[in-house]
Amino acid sequence: MKLRPKDLSKIGIKNNIVRSLIIEAVARNCKHDDITTILSQITDVINSPQKFYGHFVWGQVAQTIMPEEPEHEKPREYALKTEHGHIKIFGREIIEPDAIRQMELAMQLPIAVAGALMPDAHAGYGLPIGGVLATDNAVIPYGVGLDIGCGMRLTVLDARPEFITRYATQIERALIEHTHFGMEGGLAIPQEHDILDRNEWHEIELLTRLHRKARQQLGSSGGGNHFVEIGELYLQEGNGTELPQGEYVALLSHSGSRGLGAEIAKYYVQRAHEQCCLPQSASHLVWLNLDTEAGNEYWQCMNLAIDYATACHDCIHANLGKALGLKPIATIGSHHNMATQETIDGRTLVVHRKGAVNADAGTLSIIPGSMATAGYLVAGKGNLQSLNSASHGAGRAMSRADATQRFTMSAVRRQLRQRGVTLVGGSIEECSDAYKDIETVIACQSALIDIQGCFMPRIVRMNDK
Repeated sequence: MKLRPKDLSKIGIKNNIVRSLIIEAVARNCKHDDITTILSQITDVINSPQKFYGHFVWGQVAQTIMPEEPEHEKPREYALKTEHGHIKIFGREIIEPDAIRQMELAMQLPIAVAGALMPDAHAGYGLPIGGVLATDNAVIPYGVGLDIGCGMRLTVLDARPEFITRYATQIERALIEHTHFGMEGGLAIPQEHDILDRNEWHEIELLTRLHRKARQQLGSSGGGNHFVEIGELYLQEGNGTELPQGEYVALLSHSGSRGLGAEIAKYYVQRAHEQCCLPQSASHLVWLNLDTEAGNEYWQCMNLAIDYATACHDCIHANLGKALGLKPIATIGSHHNMATQETIDGRTLVVHRKGAVNADAGTLSIIPGSMATAGYLVAGKGNLQSLNSASHGAGRAMSRADATQRFTMSAVRRQLRQRGVTLVGGSIEECSDAYKDIETVIACQSALIDIQGCFMPRIVRMNDK
């Protein structure tokens, strides 16, 4: 039975624009529903439009009939401190001045308590990449970054290193068929994971709108420096994994929270601007107090995005292990875009790590180099001068634009062949020479980490744009 305007009039809907939107939505999405069910759904939308904001069928209808929000109070204006506090810098000689200036500016915030800069640091948006900032009861969305929860996952597999040479063709095929890179789309086979069933998706309006996209992108990776690699892993004795010293095959992935994290960041930056007004030079560092509704919401969304990033790694590693017929014998993961509440010198502070990993005493992390250089499995030493942090990688030595102008893809592939690395996809911007020397970066943080193992990539999958 076709829905008619007079059916809508009977339940009190007389606005012609709303009627048209409803009829269009029903024609497009409710062809197999009976009229009683449809009218019941419409009544629910009319009575509680806020519950349907972002709904894939009724979202536009709900948005049209929702009452206008009251005007917000003007944001509170904050002045910066006249001088920045002490910043412990590791590897100052290999850090560009712009990154140091960004960190100094962040330390002028009235909420800033302590700061540190890792040796892989370079200028970023808001906080520099490689910046660690501790604040008092406040979270800075751009202090966490757009790719919330981005990080590494290393899975040690039940194979010997010769497996890589013997089955190189099969590995390349698996990397192509069971990974997806880029800003849009996802894997051909929809992924299942408990993360999609979390209550937060239904309790927070923004997450409700993002749930469908998150489902589609689950198990995929972004562009830029995100990768999935198969390589050779050497573990030292007493490496923290309970595996004996020796050589192994390992799978290493670099992925994050995809569009979910980016949308959360952008939305709550805007919410922060509504509450916090800073001088133009520091406007990207607006914050949300954790005891406000917006601050509490962001904290929940951020932690969901971190867990979603973990779920993406789960899917990547499960799919590739199954495709290659290999089983995991050890797994190590670490995030490098996040904020946590930690006790430092007896105070509970919010520690932002943007492009830095947690290096508490004994905590294992992976610090990769580049597509053609070694990465390291490390254990933290719990150094308070770094706010219990370490670098998240080698760090860029030049911008992507500079790399494109200076290098050619043929030269990049020639260098990779010389080092015994096969690249699937990839781009000039991510070539090894665009990054700092990983050995120098590791040496600059000997007070922060102990090396437990070394990973050398052999077959690398990256986005090709």
